[in-house]
Amino acid sequence: MAIREVLRFPDERLRTVAQPVTDFGPELQALIDDMFETMYEERGVGLAATQIDQHLQLIVMDLSEDKSEPRVFINPKVVKQNGKFINEEGCLSVPGVYAKVERAETITVEAQDRQGNTVVTDGDELLSICLQHEMDHLLGKLFVDYLSPLKRQRIKQKLEKNARLDAKMG
Repeated sequence: MAIREVLRFPDERLRTVAQPVTDFGPELQALIDDMFETMYEERGVGLAATQIDQHLQLIVMDLSEDKSEPRVFINPKVVKQNGKFINEEGCLSVPGVYAKVERAETITVEAQDRQGNTVVTDGDELLSICLQHEMDHLLGKLFVDYLSPLKRQRIKQKLEKNARLDAKMG
């Protein structure tokens, strides 16, 4: 297993639309393991393959406090959604930034597990938010896209400045 580099906004590779997974062999299994290791290292609760420059429809997630509930969603599709609510979100690709985003309150997602079996997941609260957030990544969309252009520009400038400072210190 290996920790992968997480792409940071405004990296254009985050805008790549992910392709469906068709091969569930050893390469995919290793990628899933790397994604979990990376997500845990970064203290995240979800990670889309797009965020580590792997443009496949693959999401890993663990909403538990003790890393005991790892979940894999491959080729996910929302089959039902209800309600609306607003919640504050953050993202490993947009570090240190949090903003209120409107999402569906409950969703039902059909996906495949790491062996390719079809699974249906009903999500509400944090699970619903995370699934929608990570599925956006697979479409090349970030949570900052829900914000006003001015807020998005300020976030971009802040992260670019932080990257320059990190490069000088590195």
